[in-house]
Amino acid sequence: MRIRKRYLFYILALSSACASAASAVVDTVVAHEFIANPWVYGLAFFLVAAPLTLLITLIISIPAGKRSIGARIDPSFRRIRFPRKEELLYQMLSALGNAAFTLGYFLVMSRLMEPSVVLSFSQLSILYLLIVESVAEKNAPTMAEVQASLIVAFGAILGSISLSGELDMEALLIVFLVMNPGTVLFAEYQRKLKRLKMDGRPNDAINIRLWNLVFTTFFVFIIVSAMDVKLVAESITASGTALSWISAGVVVTFFSIVLFVRAMGIGKASITQAVRASSIIFAIPFFIALSYIIPDITFVSDPVLLLIRIMGIVLVVMGVISFALTEVKAYIFIRLEPGYPVTEIQQKIWEIKGITSVSATTGCYDIVAKARMRTLGKGYERIIRELEKIRGIKTFEWQTILKEWEEL
Repeated sequence: MRIRKRYLFYILALSSACASAASAVVDTVVAHEFIANPWVYGLAFFLVAAPLTLLITLIISIPAGKRSIGARIDPSFRRIRFPRKEELLYQMLSALGNAAFTLGYFLVMSRLMEPSVVLSFSQLSILYLLIVESVAEKNAPTMAEVQASLIVAFGAILGSISLSGELDMEALLIVFLVMNPGTVLFAEYQRKLKRLKMDGRPNDAINIRLWNLVFTTFFVFIIVSAMDVKLVAESITASGTALSWISAGVVVTFFSIVLFVRAMGIGKASITQAVRASSIIFAIPFFIALSYIIPDITFVSDPVLLLIRIMGIVLVVMGVISFALTEVKAYIFIRLEPGYPVTEIQQKIWEIKGITSVSATTGCYDIVAKARMRTLGKGYERIIRELEKIRGIKTFEWQTILKEWEEL
């Protein structure tokens, strides 16, 4: 089945958002009914998650026709494998960010009863991601991107106001100083991992998730042990006490992260995170359902608070749409002067900011490059200027991409 690439991106990101909201609900149940200590819950989660994810990966490695079962989730997936040497640094940094985010997340979850509040707070990481991308690409964000990120941020803040009228400032500090920096580290290096080539194929999100979980478990174990060694024994006991609920959370989180990583392989991390901000919308019906499971949670239907929450949701949706409209992709068809080495010119083109792939071809053109930029005018001018500096390029043609399709 083939689907437009843009549609596929939104299907993946929105599915990830829905799974993320469901995961937050499960975490809330465990945090308030079974494991009150967030440090114990954090380690207990990974003690269950690591072997369970390994089992899931082994199952979806089973061939089903010409492809494995997991290939239906990510077409790049073949079977479970060990991480390669070129992946290790990215996996370690990504796992460190994941450990910081997860422990911060459980700390906040233990303080707040409503999962949508935690999800709303975490969407502020979009601002961090935009700054990191701008520095990495040496390209200042456009006014449209700044406006969109601010709209999403303010919408998330409005959405973070609990329907019970509570706002925990200490929880907000944990989000700003621990969770969001961890999210940036996790998202950026997961994106780098997804864009690596393995045996001539794009890296798959399933093996990325598995080994990220293994490394994250190691970091969480070290952090919790440093807090108090007794917490390790408590975590082992707790993982058995709430095994069914934790397992449910692990499975939902597995698919949430896998879909998120695959979406990042198509779009920018900031845009993917912006679309994933819709998790605060999905969290509301989940929260209402949760109020029937946990007696301590009550759904307050105060019209003023509901209106504020709706305003926040509208702002997040507007910001997401604004983000989606800023990105432009194009193909550049290049002819070379005779006598110049194709490989050398190919490498110089690859080093231009905004170029995402470079291919040597036969026929009318010697090289075909793919570019991605925030806005057509600014990106076009920068890339064209750099191409004109490269000796050996005879002519080139720029064709903006209107639609793309990809295997689902």
